[in-house]
Amino acid sequence: MESILARALEYTLKYWLKSFSRDQFKLQGRTVQLSNLDIDGDALHSSVGLPPALCVTTAKVGKLEIVLPSVSNVQVEPIVVQIDRLDLVIEENPDLDASGSPSSSQSSSSAVKGSGYGFADKIADGMTVEIRTVNLLLETRGGARSQGGATWVSPLASITIRNLLLYTTNENWEVVNLKEARDFSNDKSFIYVFKKLEWESLSIDLLPHPDMFTEAIVARSQGGGNQRDDDGAKRVFFGGERFIDGISGQAYITVQRTELNSPLGLEVQLHITEAICPAISEPGLRALLRFLTGLYVCLNRGDVDPKVQQRSTEAAGRSLVSIVVDHIFLCIKDAEYQLELLMQSLFFSRASISDGENDNNLTKVMISGLFLRDTFSRPPCTLVQPSMQATKDDPLLIPEFAKNFCPPIYPLGNQHWQLNECVPLLCLHSLQIKPSPLPPSFATQTVINCEPLMIHLQEESCLRICSFLADGIVVNPGSVLPDFSVNSFIFNLKELDVTVPLDPEKFNTGSNKDDSVQNSFTGARLHIENLFFSESPSLKLRLLNLEKDPACFCLWEGQPVDASQKKWSGEASHLSLSLERTIGLTGLQSSLNTLGLLRCVELKDVSVEVTMATADGSPLTNVPPPGGIVRVGVACEQYVSNTSVEQLFFVLDLYAYFGRVSEKIVFVGKNTRREKNGDESSHGRLMDKVPSDTGVSLVVKSLQLRFLESSSMNIQGMPLVQFIGTDLFINVTHQTLGGAIAVSSTLRWENIEVDCVDTEGSAHDNGTTLTSNENGLLMCGNGYPQLKAVLWVHNRRNHRSNGIAFSDPFLDISIVQVIPLSEEDLECHTLNVSACISGLRLGGGMNYAEALLHRFGILGPDGGPGKGLSKGIDNLRAGPLSKLFQTSTLTIDSQEGDGSSRDGNEGGILHIRKPDDVDVTIELKNWLFALEGAQEMAETWWFSDNEYVGREQRCWHTTFKNLQVKAKSSPKHLTNGKSHGMQKYPVELVTVGIEGLQTLKPHAQKGTHSAVSPANGIKEPVGTHGGINLEARIVATETNVDEMVKWIVENVKFSVKEPIEATVTKDELQHLAFLCKSEVDSMGRITAGVLRLLKLEGSVGQGTIDQLSNLGSEGIDKIFSPEKLSRGSSATSIGPSPSLNLISENPRLTAESTVSSLEEAVSDSQAKCASLVSDLAVSDSDSSAQHLSAIKQLTQKLENMQNLLTRLRTQI
Repeated sequence: MESILARALEYTLKYWLKSFSRDQFKLQGRTVQLSNLDIDGDALHSSVGLPPALCVTTAKVGKLEIVLPSVSNVQVEPIVVQIDRLDLVIEENPDLDASGSPSSSQSSSSAVKGSGYGFADKIADGMTVEIRTVNLLLETRGGARSQGGATWVSPLASITIRNLLLYTTNENWEVVNLKEARDFSNDKSFIYVFKKLEWESLSIDLLPHPDMFTEAIVARSQGGGNQRDDDGAKRVFFGGERFIDGISGQAYITVQRTELNSPLGLEVQLHITEAICPAISEPGLRALLRFLTGLYVCLNRGDVDPKVQQRSTEAAGRSLVSIVVDHIFLCIKDAEYQLELLMQSLFFSRASISDGENDNNLTKVMISGLFLRDTFSRPPCTLVQPSMQATKDDPLLIPEFAKNFCPPIYPLGNQHWQLNECVPLLCLHSLQIKPSPLPPSFATQTVINCEPLMIHLQEESCLRICSFLADGIVVNPGSVLPDFSVNSFIFNLKELDVTVPLDPEKFNTGSNKDDSVQNSFTGARLHIENLFFSESPSLKLRLLNLEKDPACFCLWEGQPVDASQKKWSGEASHLSLSLERTIGLTGLQSSLNTLGLLRCVELKDVSVEVTMATADGSPLTNVPPPGGIVRVGVACEQYVSNTSVEQLFFVLDLYAYFGRVSEKIVFVGKNTRREKNGDESSHGRLMDKVPSDTGVSLVVKSLQLRFLESSSMNIQGMPLVQFIGTDLFINVTHQTLGGAIAVSSTLRWENIEVDCVDTEGSAHDNGTTLTSNENGLLMCGNGYPQLKAVLWVHNRRNHRSNGIAFSDPFLDISIVQVIPLSEEDLECHTLNVSACISGLRLGGGMNYAEALLHRFGILGPDGGPGKGLSKGIDNLRAGPLSKLFQTSTLTIDSQEGDGSSRDGNEGGILHIRKPDDVDVTIELKNWLFALEGAQEMAETWWFSDNEYVGREQRCWHTTFKNLQVKAKSSPKHLTNGKSHGMQKYPVELVTVGIEGLQTLKPHAQKGTHSAVSPANGIKEPVGTHGGINLEARIVATETNVDEMVKWIVENVKFSVKEPIEATVTKDELQHLAFLCKSEVDSMGRITAGVLRLLKLEGSVGQGTIDQLSNLGSEGIDKIFSPEKLSRGSSATSIGPSPSLNLISENPRLTAESTVSSLEEAVSDSQAKCASLVSDLAVSDSDSSAQHLSAIKQLTQKLENMQNLLTRLRTQI
């Protein structure tokens, strides 16, 4: 029996040890002592279940002692193996094929393994191993190579384990005799071996890589340990640091073999109660992140050949390693900050199944709780935590590829400490196939599900964390997966609440900021529901309509999927932005959730889709692909905004603040990759770096914008303007066509409506029913004034030849611009604009619109942009979008090595100039203007919905069928087939034509009721035809003063297709003339204000601005004035029209007619006031007495006006 036992031990030692001979084995009683032994790395690799990318390069045993039980108890008592020290070195194998040669030990053992479960196997499985000290050195190379600097090399991990004990148990992890432990497999079709591993202490030290000990790195560290880079990060030298100290734990090991003792499955379940890192420095944290990144790359390398793992017969076809840590605490301490990370119930598992050709790996990570706190700030704040609001308990979502992936190896299910009753906060499932299969098979599939989360963004903490992540989590392209592989990624987040607190000192950095605005709000909150993101080349994108895009034929459904194309999709069911209002007292902060939050922006069903493809079918490694195809689509079902001017300015300031923080984050990322990238971005042609075909589209189904009046008493404010729009579509494309770039834009908008309050005064809450306040505003039940439609769209339905009905959209704009790349072809720069606005209805008139623009601060007292609007634009110009408001340059070719450029343009920069060939067409279809003066507007607000009178029955209104404006460049004159260069002015001819112009007088007086209540107060005219047709040609002439351009009318055409019958009184005609002049004045001033807002004074000239500002009076006279024409012009020159003399009247006659009109208007008003006084004198009510007093005061004022007019006539 002793000889049998000796041969069994010899067999086992020969398998585990290198160069073991029988002479070394000397049994002294029941003890065997050996020293200075080398363990076979391949046997240890396969038995422990290490990943194939790792290899055991060194495994030495200091002193080994074997204690045998008595011969009679050898079947029930284990053999004890005691080791004083075990030194291991595990490295990532850069060349897996090089280590595939089997050692000599496998040849001898392979003849025995698989022949049956014999005595030697039972003795080996029942051994108890005691190791006093285990020293493990782990080196990974995944994140270190190709970084270009030793600072980014992944550090080494030195793991020290003390008092490690490995013993055999039964299936319930209880210590029993070996015979009882083997009884579990008697009636099973597999052989099971259950072992339990315990250790008393585990410590992990991070050590600097030897490559870091270079002269350059050490020289940088001579300045002291606090030396920092430009962004404030410590990256100079890492001298080593202890990461984890004194962690105890246990592991449960299940070995599954076939009845012939062939390896089948291995499961290792590690359980650690707590892992605490009380203090780690900033360089230590950066080194830890680089080490974890290198370990991740090592475990997920796609170039691993599973055949390498089969070099040992002990390698199991299925393996499952899981780690459960109940509590994790990590503290990052520095002199200037302190962060604390707390995780609850971290679960990590990795299952591997190998069939000899492919190796499938399923990784699963679950985190039940996550808290990240900044304890250095005062007061301390929690940066990341689970949502505090109760959510419904949904079952854990498991993707299809993770269901039934690996049959359980441990036969009795999960342990009690593995069971997680609640749904984890974060759950990750990732499947990877090694080696990476060829497309269209996926190399990796990853799904991440996250429960509601709360994030508190603080500037200092956010920048520091971004610096940590940018330094540590850097994976080189191609390190994990080859470029030809295709992958799938899905991310689900139920809810996300992001809070952004704002420090007034850092938030307001300008010199002319408004303190009241800055003190009104303390921050912003972003709430997102059902956030979903997906990346996969096989996605079906519904927004982009790729099947209708010929350039994207390779992305059509049914086309082969490969690595040359990428598709992304993201959506959210609800998104809202709220502002935190200052409560005023520190004790009222708890009421922020109710009274202090103002929801200003709300979006529903938002989705974004992006797809890209390379031009030559090569793997897409650069985003966006140079010379490739890019399509971006954004859609929103509903967009609602409720903002006052105060809130709008705060949001703009918030946007500028985000821009400054984003620039800092980008600077941190650039600083970490400075050595890697070098000057690569400065070489090469621009056309070789950007896509050749790009398209971006935006779709908004419903758009609601409400502008509120600022109020210190009411958070929500009073609604002043409501803008409603439906079916907005914007599409912008870019194409590279040989030597030119074609940029086309399309804007289509189906319907809009603008509702406003009265322009006089402000409203107060004085009633719960529909009443009128002291200013004459019609009030609703909530105390807000009733909004009146001042602009809307009438979509008239038309019929095509095939009988299909369609309606013209409100706005249809198409712009195509061709920009040459060479400076020699600048004269080929063309611009084509086609715009059509249909069915517009303007209820209040241009005078009313001008009053609204002045009240809202869009236009200032001088007619230019208001102070508030100018401030908002200045904030945008100071933010990240400042380049959009500046003249940009287009880089064509970079300089060569000798300083010259390829195209002859010095510096390789070409300024985009004005287009040389311009063709602009603007068409207005089916418009209607209600010429409502002050009297008609006042009457409008006094009518309720029950007694509403059609607005066209109370006021003059103007309609036209078509108004077309065409602006073109003059035709180029060719000499010997060559042009004379660029045009001096892009536009030299403007043609304005109007068709079907009609002006209709009121059909009913006040008090007459309409049979049908019209929409928006305007009853659409039915069957109206005819009208006046007018066409004018306007040309540009150059003056001698600063070469300014002046516009004059070349000719005018007037025609009438059908007879016109006009019946109008003198009073009506005078009132119409006054309204028309007022409307033209307002229209000109609004146009001038828009041109000044767009900074176009230099382009159109100050003279044009002055003419538009006085368009209704002297502006038209200036346009038709013959003084602007040359007296000595030839016959072909432009001459004054005969009709111009009609306008050049005697100033004295014009003044007398004006005074006469004013006298008649005052007399008429006095007569009406006298009639009202007589009517009200009969009534005895208090209200009648008040109205009577007001009318008497008005009568007195009219008499004073009459006296002034009489005095003016005597002076004339």
